[in-house]
Amino acid sequence: MEKAEKKKTSILSFRGMKARAEKVTMITVYDYPFARLVDRCQAELILVGDSLGMVIQGLEQTNPVTLDEVIYHVRAVRRGAFNTLVVGDMPFMSYQLNPEQALASAGRIVKEGGADCVKMEGGEYFAPYVEKIVKAGIPVMGHIGLTPQSSSALGGFKVQGRTKEEAERLIEDARALDEAGVFAMVLECIPSGVAKVITESVGATTIGCGAGPFVDGQNLNAYDILGLFEKFAPKFVKQYKILAPEIISGFNNFMDEVRSGAYPAAEHCFTGGEKIKKLYPLD
Repeated sequence: MEKAEKKKTSILSFRGMKARAEKVTMITVYDYPFARLVDRCQAELILVGDSLGMVIQGLEQTNPVTLDEVIYHVRAVRRGAFNTLVVGDMPFMSYQLNPEQALASAGRIVKEGGADCVKMEGGEYFAPYVEKIVKAGIPVMGHIGLTPQSSSALGGFKVQGRTKEEAERLIEDARALDEAGVFAMVLECIPSGVAKVITESVGATTIGCGAGPFVDGQNLNAYDILGLFEKFAPKFVKQYKILAPEIISGFNNFMDEVRSGAYPAAEHCFTGGEKIKKLYPLD
């Protein structure tokens, strides 16, 4: 049974939710139809991720995605989600040059795309960038652990924080971002124990993406949740529906009916008025 229309969550409410141990949910989508569906569920956040490069565009990585492409997708999602916070991802090289570039890019995502906030990959080094954006009045969500934009430097798409040194670095990154003013941070592909320490060490809401259960919330991609993206499925993904075979079956049913003449039937056709029927009889 569909629940009543939800009330949009305030950025300021996340610390209270963390204090009350209320779990947060974020679903990644890229377009208007999916945004409308998420807006009718109780998820607090929609992420318009640069993962659109892999999921929507069929690329091998996220780095080719441009700021203009992110803004395009954020705009589409915004039209479908009035009651859900929309997070616009900052793509590769849209903020890395300096804090001024970071603020300009974040401003475009909010002003032109209509996002409520932005997400940035990176740790302590980018804390001053985060601080500049936050001071300008734009909420920022951090992202540490496996940061896909830096996957080459990290040795590929693999779990981060497996050694003591790596774990301590992640904890330091999280604290630096927290002090810089992020309201939340994604912890991607991090051992559960490390994610637990981070969650307990920061005031910001931690959102796991392959970081175990000891975080303040979870993020999954809608295409993974629904079993639509068949190219690969990370270990942390749980598919709640397997829709790809059903969709293929629907396409094939359409094809079969077209070939057999069953579609279009009379109820799918326009006949016109009586004069047209006489001028252009069907039999």
